[in-house]
Amino acid sequence: MVRMDVTYDGDLRCTATHGPSGATLVTDAPVDNQGKGESFSPTDLLATSTLTCIMTILAIRAESRGLDLNGMRGHIEKHMVPGPRRVGRLVAEVALPDGLEDEDRAWLIADAASCPVTRSISNGIDLDLHVR
Repeated sequence: MVRMDVTYDGDLRCTATHGPSGATLVTDAPVDNQGKGESFSPTDLLATSTLTCIMTILAIRAESRGLDLNGMRGHIEKHMVPGPRRVGRLVAEVALPDGLEDEDRAWLIADAASCPVTRSISNGIDLDLHVR
């Protein structure tokens, strides 16, 4: 169990504190939903956690074979849908670093979407993942 404490700061902004480390992050409602959009929105964090989880699992998998993924990069796009307002689609791309053997690259790609976050998100969210 990991505990996070959250305080509502007003103006549609919250501050979350990670229990074990004390690290904090701020969320803000997006401009298209009455907010200022000055920080990550809760749905931005969903998208971000999806991509960082995928990349972390790739790195863990790579380490088991002694592969170095330093320099791996990625981006993710979040697409909202109405009625009810929710995340409908995530489009993610991960660029593995140069220098990997084709066999190692294929082995990593085969398990890229098996992270705990992708396994936890609803089937109502379409995940379009590209690893190259």
